[in-house]
Amino acid sequence: MRIAGGGAGLNLGSVEETLDTRVAVHRALADQRRERIVEELRGERAGLDVQELARRLGLHQNTVRFHLGVLAEAGLVDSRPATGAGPGRPRILYRLGRAAPGGHDDYRLLATVLAGAVDERPTGSSDAEEAGRAWGRYLVRRNPFSRLSAQGATEEIVDLLDQQGFAPEGGDGEIRMRRCPFHDLAETNPGVVCGVHRGLVSGALEELGSGLDVEGLDVLVEPDLCVLRLAAPSSAA
Repeated sequence: MRIAGGGAGLNLGSVEETLDTRVAVHRALADQRRERIVEELRGERAGLDVQELARRLGLHQNTVRFHLGVLAEAGLVDSRPATGAGPGRPRILYRLGRAAPGGHDDYRLLATVLAGAVDERPTGSSDAEEAGRAWGRYLVRRNPFSRLSAQGATEEIVDLLDQQGFAPEGGDGEIRMRRCPFHDLAETNPGVVCGVHRGLVSGALEELGSGLDVEGLDVLVEPDLCVLRLAAPSSAA
């Protein structure tokens, strides 16, 4: 489908495919072990095999194979047989794929500039929360004929946050997040960054149809802890 405007067309199918790719990449890199694999491969243009990656990372080879599979599905790594290895089954070497980011700081400056610009707007925090809400609805995409219980919805949100790298733990009407992928930005622009995260969960809960919503987000109650409080909206008297 294309929407024309001013002589130009927007291919919505292409946009959605790009968004799906970016989400897959973000989810793959949310795990610190996979992030470390990418960093090890970054400086090895010839590639590394499973045995060498396992040695460098201190992980079991089967664990490394699992994470390489996730990275490959997201287009972050490619594999090929080693050449000139002599008789027998050749080693499989893994290299960075086309979807791999160029480095930790590729988008840091852009993110900092954009967060600062949004934060300066009178409606910056609410705009950020609304953008997060739209993404939350997009990321869960529930079956319209199903409705989750409060517990089921909480489990879905914990899984969503885990995929995004928040190291969440759910229970007793709250979700405790032990890691923030955007910790530095959250300290300088909490209204924007935390607004996006609150909206993300709120939008996902809305899409899941559980009746839960975000009652509050307690930011950095400890140096490595933020707490989401969930509750059903109060009925009007």
